[in-house]
Parts: sequence; structure tokens; C-alpha cells
Amino acid sequence: MKISEIKSILKADLICGEEFLENEVFTACGSDMMSDVLAYVKEQAVLLSGLVNPQVVRTAEMMDMNCIVFVRGKQPDADIIDLAKEREIVLLRTDYEMFTSCGLLYKNGLKGGCGV
Repeated sequence: MKISEIKSILKADLICGEEFLENEVFTACGSDMMSDVLAYVKEQAVLLSGLVNPQVVRTAEMMDMNCIVFVRGKQPDADIIDLAKEREIVLLRTDYEMFTSCGLLYKNGLKGGCGV
């Protein structure tokens, strides 16, 4: 699924990374615990999180993720946005809660990326 489709499905605001909206992701992972993301993500995924700190961007980079969606209307600060820009990671923000966001993406064909 293209990141632009995720943006549309989640009625998300683009924070940064407009030039990468046509990149593909193959799975989604929703978590506020970056240790779970590191332990269980197996494929290129979009990360959905309500956690707003630099570790989210660093975790996404380590796991070769190219998109982060902040749920519940969370807004990252300028340092997080700058870090994502440096790492060429798209940042989106949706007002939907985590459960709803994951459900909408699943309903539209994106499969889970966390789990064993």
C-alpha cells in the first residue's frame, strides 16, 4: 500500500516527507512500546504510535520503516520532525485512536507486521 493511501484512509495530516508519499509499505505495526517493535516487526512496515519522542524515529530507522503515523492527534516537536527528515521517514498525524487506525488499515488490505 502506498503511504499516500494510508494518509487518505486515516484522514491524516502530513507533517513531513511529501516527496516519499508514493513509497510502499507492506505491513503495519501499532505500538507505544519500541522494544516490542524491535522484537517483532519482520517486514517493512508503517509504525503507528501515540508515543512522541525521538526514539520512535530511531526505532523506525533501525527497522527500515519509512512511515510513522502518530495517533490520537499527537504532534511531534521540531526535533523529532528534523530527525525524521534527516532519515527520510514520512510523518503523518491522525485524530483516530490506535485501535481504529489499525482497524481501518487492516480493513483496507494492510496486514499486521507485529507478531510471531
